[in-house]
Amino acid sequence: MTLFGTAGIRGPVEEQVTPELALSVGQAAGVAGETFVVGRDGRETGPALAAAMEAGLESTGADVRRLGQVPTPALAFASQGRHGVMLTASHNPPADNGIKLFVDGVEYDRDEEEAVEAAVGDSELAPWDEWGRSERLDVLDAYRDAVATYVRDRFGTDATPLSGLSVAVDCGTGVGALATPQVLESLGAEVVALNATVDGHFPARESKPTPETLTDLAAFLADGAFDLGLAHDGDADRLVVLDGDGDVIHEDTILAVVAASYVRTAAVADPVVVTTPNASARIDELVRDAGGRVERVRLGALHEGIARERERGDADTEVVFAAEPWKHVHPAFGGWIDGIASAALVAALVVEAGGTDALREPVTERPYRKVSVDCPDEAKETVMARLETALPEAFPGAAVDTDYGVRLEFDDAAWTLVRPSGTEPYVRIYAESDDVDQLIADVSEVVEAAIDEER
Repeated sequence: MTLFGTAGIRGPVEEQVTPELALSVGQAAGVAGETFVVGRDGRETGPALAAAMEAGLESTGADVRRLGQVPTPALAFASQGRHGVMLTASHNPPADNGIKLFVDGVEYDRDEEEAVEAAVGDSELAPWDEWGRSERLDVLDAYRDAVATYVRDRFGTDATPLSGLSVAVDCGTGVGALATPQVLESLGAEVVALNATVDGHFPARESKPTPETLTDLAAFLADGAFDLGLAHDGDADRLVVLDGDGDVIHEDTILAVVAASYVRTAAVADPVVVTTPNASARIDELVRDAGGRVERVRLGALHEGIARERERGDADTEVVFAAEPWKHVHPAFGGWIDGIASAALVAALVVEAGGTDALREPVTERPYRKVSVDCPDEAKETVMARLETALPEAFPGAAVDTDYGVRLEFDDAAWTLVRPSGTEPYVRIYAESDDVDQLIADVSEVVEAAIDEER
């Protein structure tokens, strides 16, 4: 596909994600007689793109419910039992925007995206007297209440399971400001919200929350006045967690402790956690110790992995959690990536454990690195085919998985993954090991040799 990437359609609004494209995608995705909820994040271009999308949908005979500014998880929540469209570029720069399609709370899969892409520019309008209608729908209160209820029920506690917990939330001037502080406060936490005015220019920091962009939050936490720090990207599907000293807790550690919590409390004999090839072996270790198993799926396809494992399994199998770094799906709550539900759940786990140090204590955190090696886009397929043989030959003692790149796992729980970037001219190398620098160097040598053969 050329229109849809790993997370919907995304790109610069002046060149790619134009109102014309939104109109065409709306016409391609619209289904006469069906209802679509349409939401947008805080970007300046959101209202115009939403108007174009709504026009496209209605002209096919679909009805539209306009949600206005909402986090992506709230849009997904509202799409249960119907279709949904979210106008967002997630953590991209402010000049970008994007389109994500949902049905019944789940992102469109590859087949559905391909069908829409094939119909762009070639769809038929409904007769003039059968066009759809639109109306405003408020969903934020219902969504926030649903998240809070889910956390209360999961932990079997009273109305304020976060009582006594102090949390600083950096909303990054994104639409997470409309939900996360409110949910945490309703659960009893003492909350200070930073950058909580929605502004599509992202003036406070870049939309993508990273250790480099969260320096203000880290400094705010450094004096130890808060127990926990949380940060979102522009549409609040991502969550980054910091301890009370302002240090970012590694994303795979958070993934591991949340996964293990779900596995321990599962009511089935075969609890499954779905994650991606770049996720750490620390997840496998903790999940295995808790009595579950880990299955992997390509990046950007957690919903496909959930569907696959449900189809493979039997009555004793249940997908209890699915996640890639910073992005979590809580299947018992809904089939979408939800940084707001994760914020509330992680906060409750911190309270349950007695602090962030105790929460992460069961996790073996080995050094982790990611590097990028220059590789022309046109050479990626050949290079990766060569590496499927060259890497196992270079590391004969490793277990090999070539489903989504080349992943090698070693007896000491070290691992490496080599995969092509889907958006840039690189081959990515991920590695985790007590001697990660040496592992990266050894793997890079094999990768660079494979690329050199193409030059």
